[in-house]
Amino acid sequence: MLGIGAYKQRMPAREDALPGRETALPLHNAHHVHGRPLKGSFAGLEQVHFAMGCFWGAERLFWKKPGVVTTAVGYAGGYTPNPTYREVCSGQTGHTEAVLVVYDPAAMTFEAMLQAFWEGHDPTQGMRQGNDVGSQYRSAIHCTTEAQYRAALASHDAFQARLTEAGFGPVTTEIVYPAPTFYYAEDEHQQYLSKHPGGYCGLGGTGVACPSGIDADF
Repeated sequence: MLGIGAYKQRMPAREDALPGRETALPLHNAHHVHGRPLKGSFAGLEQVHFAMGCFWGAERLFWKKPGVVTTAVGYAGGYTPNPTYREVCSGQTGHTEAVLVVYDPAAMTFEAMLQAFWEGHDPTQGMRQGNDVGSQYRSAIHCTTEAQYRAALASHDAFQARLTEAGFGPVTTEIVYPAPTFYYAEDEHQQYLSKHPGGYCGLGGTGVACPSGIDADF
């Protein structure tokens, strides 16, 4: 049994989702750490959305990676357009808390991105991550290219084998291509752990290493 709050651990039906709004939430388009834009065309770069629980710690994990140009937090994978944080936490939008990662593929391989993703959280927990419970904490990879999608599927299979050996259950990560719309979160959540260095971070892995050198049949 799922217990109290069980409805938050289920995806809502599209017809039951909150209506949201046509206008995007206000965004201060400058990264708190390095000042680069959070939103733009990003010509010559690649993008991916990672969801791995509370997006505060997940964003910090990636903005520190070499080759990452910028990051932002937002909501994706659900139904409600331009939702607020409160709406997403209600479990009635279908969105997960996601991190937009913009990176230079010449300086950071997608395989390295995937390794950080798999090792940075427990992808077997379904609609939760640690003590954070609800559909907005589910694990996901939203790919923007077919090559990313193939690589993500291959890494899923390789990491699942390692997890099984270590006694973990099946991976519940959603791997999606093409990526759904990414709705930027409120300014207060952008680069939250840079603004509040002592703030909450629920990020925690399984201790299982993700294999490198995965053949994605490129």
